[in-house]
Amino acid sequence: MPLHPFLLATALIFEAAVGYPDPLYARIRHPVVWIGALIAQLDGALNRKTDGFDRRKAFGVLAVLVLLLTVGGVAVAVAWACRLLPFGWLVEAALASTLLAQRSLHDHVAAVAKGFRTAGLEGARKAVSMIVGRNPATLDEPAVARAAIESLAENFSDGVVAPAFWLLVGGLPGLALYKAVNTADSMIGHRTPRHEAFGWAAARLDDLVNLPGSRLTAFLLVGAAWMTGGADARQAWASVRQDAHRHRSPNAGWPEAAMAGALDLRLGGPRVYGDTRIEDVWLGAGRTAATPDDIGRALALYRRACALLVAGALVLAVLG
Repeated sequence: MPLHPFLLATALIFEAAVGYPDPLYARIRHPVVWIGALIAQLDGALNRKTDGFDRRKAFGVLAVLVLLLTVGGVAVAVAWACRLLPFGWLVEAALASTLLAQRSLHDHVAAVAKGFRTAGLEGARKAVSMIVGRNPATLDEPAVARAAIESLAENFSDGVVAPAFWLLVGGLPGLALYKAVNTADSMIGHRTPRHEAFGWAAARLDDLVNLPGSRLTAFLLVGAAWMTGGADARQAWASVRQDAHRHRSPNAGWPEAAMAGALDLRLGGPRVYGDTRIEDVWLGAGRTAATPDDIGRALALYRRACALLVAGALVLAVLG
C-alpha cells in the first residue's frame, strides 16, 4: 500500500496555518457535523428500545457498516476526482486538513489559560467545559488546569496524530474512515442504557483504530520533551512505561502518561461527570496541584510535538 507522507505534511501545515475558517463553518458546517448527522439518523432508525440486547448489538454493527460504506465511498470518489485535476493533490490536502485539529485544539486549551487570566476560576471553568464532559462546578483551580492538560494530551492523539496516521496509510479515504469511527464512538460508544448494546461495535472499533496513534503520540511527546525547556523526557518515558497500561482506556493512558511525566504532574484520578463520580487511576508521579502556568507549558510541548509530526512526514516524503 503506498504511503502519503507529502499529502500528510501539506495537510498538517495547511491546517496549522489556516484551521477551519469560521465563515466556512457558518456557511456549510463541517465534515464531522455531516458524519454526525448520518450517525444520528442511523441511531434513530436502528436503535429501538423494544429490541433485545443482542438485536440492538447486531443493528449497531449494521449501523457502523453503513456508516463506513457511505463515508468511505464518498471519500474515494472525492480523492479520485482530485487526482484528475492539475495540482489536485493540493485540493486533496486542503480537504484532508479539515479533518485534522491541531489549531482548534490549541485554541480551545489556550482559552482555558486565558480564562484564568481574564476572569479567574469561573472564566476557566466556562472555557474548560467546552472541551471536557466533567462537571465544571466540581473543579477547583488545579482540577481545571489538569482537565485542560488531559484534554490536550488525549485529543492530540484522537484529533491529530491518529487521523494523521490514517491519512498517511490510506490518503483521504483512510482519514475519512477514521473520523467516521471516532465520531461514532463519541456519539454512541457509551455504556448507557441506550447505547451499551448499539454502540458496542463503534466503541470496540474506535479502540482498535486508535492503537497506533496513541502510541505514536506518546513517542512524539517524549521527543518534544527533549526539545522543551522545563520538560523532562526521561520522566515522560518512565511514566509511559509505568502508568499507560493502568488507564481504563487501552489508548488514552499513553498520551496522558507521557504528558504527566514530561511536566512533573499527576493526571487522571477521580472526576465527576454530571452527578456521577468516576474512580480512575492517577498517571505520573508528580504534582496534583497543576497551575494555569502548567497549561502554557503543556501547550509549548504540544507545539513542538506537532512540529515533530510534520518533520517526520517530510522526512518520509524525501526518503520515499
